[in-house]
Amino acid sequence: MSPLSQAVLDFVDLFESRAIQYAIMGGLAARAHGMPRATFDVDFTISVERDDLPSLFDAAEDLGYTIPAAYRAGWVDQVSGMPLVKLGVAIADRSVDVDVFLAESPYLREVIKRRCREVIDTGHVWLVSPEDLIVLKVLSGRPRDRIDVQDVLFMQGELDRRYMRHWAEQLGVLPRLESALQEFDNG
Repeated sequence: MSPLSQAVLDFVDLFESRAIQYAIMGGLAARAHGMPRATFDVDFTISVERDDLPSLFDAAEDLGYTIPAAYRAGWVDQVSGMPLVKLGVAIADRSVDVDVFLAESPYLREVIKRRCREVIDTGHVWLVSPEDLIVLKVLSGRPRDRIDVQDVLFMQGELDRRYMRHWAEQLGVLPRLESALQEFDNG
C-alpha cells in the first residue's frame, strides 16, 4: 500500500472511530470526480470543535503522525480564508502531508452536508461533492486547480451551476468560476 493510501486509511478510521464528519477534498477528490492524476498529500475538511483538536492530535501522534508545535499550542493557519491545521508522517521513507481544514464557516459546513460516499482505492470514503470541489479549486486558483476544474466538468456532465455560483459569489471568486465555466462551455 502506498504511503498516501495508508494516510487516507489512518485518518478515515480515526475520524469515523470518533464520529467526526469529514470529507476528502483536493487531489484525491479530483481523481475521483475528474481524471486520474498524481497527488502527494491528503486534504480533509472536518467538523470538529477547536477544543477537541488536542485529543485528535494525540490520536494522530499515536498513529505515528507529527503535529508541529505551533498547532499543538493552538495556532490555526488560514488558507484562502479557511482555517487549517497540518499534520505529517514519514511512511516507508516517504513524507506525507495531511491538511485538515476546519469546517467552521457556513460554506465548509455546507460542504460537509453535501458530501458524498464514494469508493476510491482505499475503500468507501466521504468526498466533497463535485460542485464543492469545483468551488474549492476555483477558490485556490492555482494552475493545477484550473485543470482539475475542467476535468471535473468534463467527467461529471451536468452539475448544479446555481449552487456553485451562489458560493463562488459568497467567497468572492464568482468571476473566476464564470471564466472556468465559459472555458468549458466553449471548449
